[in-house]
Amino acid sequence: MNIIRSLGVFILAGICEIGGGYLIWLWLKSDKPLWYGIFGGAILVGYGIIATWQTAGFGRVYATYGGIFIVMALIWAWKVDGFKPDRWDMIGAAIALIGVCVIMYMPRR
Repeated sequence: MNIIRSLGVFILAGICEIGGGYLIWLWLKSDKPLWYGIFGGAILVGYGIIATWQTAGFGRVYATYGGIFIVMALIWAWKVDGFKPDRWDMIGAAIALIGVCVIMYMPRR
């Protein structure tokens, strides 16, 4: 159950980081109103707080989050921006996920 909770925290953090960053991107690159940037910044602060809910140390959490972020960013680009990940995107994401599972969830002495 601890792994499921941890994955849920990673997913929630990812949604906040990608969503907040996306709003700032829209504000600065697509001439959206200032409130997009303000709201995006607030969501990014939420991401920073949510990441602290993990039980592992900072380095391991952020290393793991990096791999999960890769997958979530590809999903976001596919569903929100219409970018279609190709076979190499999928292979790279799978490699990243395998790596982060080893980093985060393998038993330690």
